[in-house]
Amino acid sequence: MSLKVASFNVNSIKMRLPKVINWLEETNTNILLMQETKTVNENFPQNEFLEKGYNTVYLGQKSYNGVAIASKFKIEKISDNLPIYEQDSKTDDQARFLHVKIENINIICLYLPNGNPAPGPKYDYKINWMRRLIKYTQMIYDTNEPLILGGDFNVIQQKIDCHDVSQWLDDALYLDETRSKMKELINVGLIDSYRLKHPNLTEYSFWDYQGGAWQKDNGIRIDFLLISPEIVDILIDVGIDKNLRGQEKPSDHTPVWIEIEEKY
Repeated sequence: MSLKVASFNVNSIKMRLPKVINWLEETNTNILLMQETKTVNENFPQNEFLEKGYNTVYLGQKSYNGVAIASKFKIEKISDNLPIYEQDSKTDDQARFLHVKIENINIICLYLPNGNPAPGPKYDYKINWMRRLIKYTQMIYDTNEPLILGGDFNVIQQKIDCHDVSQWLDDALYLDETRSKMKELINVGLIDSYRLKHPNLTEYSFWDYQGGAWQKDNGIRIDFLLISPEIVDILIDVGIDKNLRGQEKPSDHTPVWIEIEEKY
């Protein structure tokens, strides 16, 4: 037996619900991490997921952000708040973070801040959010429990992850400090699952709505499933499913997924 775990920035669950449900059924995905649900908790379509056999947890926010997890298995919610540490002077009320346990696996669903325009307060927030995430991830990693960190990271890690890097040199997604913080996160002990299986393959997970980006395959890879060594040991396959992006009224992102042995 195996488990399929996926991440998908749906860009409004209200707009994309039928597509998401159909995709779950067609691909036999067991666990789905969603970002940019863009709805308050009271309006999250939990019943529609339940009808298809999926439990859900969600953290909503009106019109912006929002994260959710759908699972064929029981979900134990650990936290829906990335901690504010002592050096952080501001509170954070943005819905971007969910930590759960499913089948004894720590799963974190995140929607990392975009950070534009940079420099500026939005970029400062992005870097501080990454700093907090690194600290929290280190704490979970040190338990030696299996960990999957998935979502829309809003980070272009390398030139291979971008159609034309010259267009992104001054963007918050590609700035040196952004990529440095991403390396620091991975250096906690995680592996980019896609690069583990496809070290030299150029594939994208996001295409802008503007300028015919999808038709020209002018994309970037910013949606990741980062995995701890315990998950690496049971990793079967990984992929990016571009099918949804080519359909009518799509999200600007498309699902990324991993398949693992059902061990834990």
